[in-house]
Amino acid sequence: MPLLSLLAALPVPEPPAEPLAAVSSGSVLVLERTSKRLPRTGDPIWDLRLQIPGQPERHFAAVSGRADRQTANRHRMGSEAPLPAGSYWIGAAEPLGRHGPQELGPIWIGIEPQFETGRRVLGIHLDPSAGRNWNSGTSGCVGLIHERDMRTLAELLRRNGTSTLVVAN
Repeated sequence: MPLLSLLAALPVPEPPAEPLAAVSSGSVLVLERTSKRLPRTGDPIWDLRLQIPGQPERHFAAVSGRADRQTANRHRMGSEAPLPAGSYWIGAAEPLGRHGPQELGPIWIGIEPQFETGRRVLGIHLDPSAGRNWNSGTSGCVGLIHERDMRTLAELLRRNGTSTLVVAN
């Protein structure tokens, strides 16, 4: 089954019933491109930064899109480009289980753009191929490079009630 078909079956977060200021704990997740690249595949490394008031920032190395698609139209479905800049709602962390798509890792966190775009079925997940082979990178989601980071991020988001992701560039 193609990956896009598998992704279509994953949960999409519902917008919060209350305004974000009332729902969020004040914490925010920010995705920003860095000048670093994965050595073997050339994928740009993105910094996924969790900002929780009163705590040190936490950083997670990630990829978004494919190495050769970084300048593609970020609003077009199927472009394999990085996420479009803007704000997204963050859904709950969902375990994928042993029979889930291996390329998505063990956890899926759905994200929903708060702006008009042609992109859909977006999320944060592990990229087990990051820096290893031709499948390195994502079809446009945020792919964490290290599994322990994925598990840590999911727990921190749950514990802190973080409901907003901002893609900075």
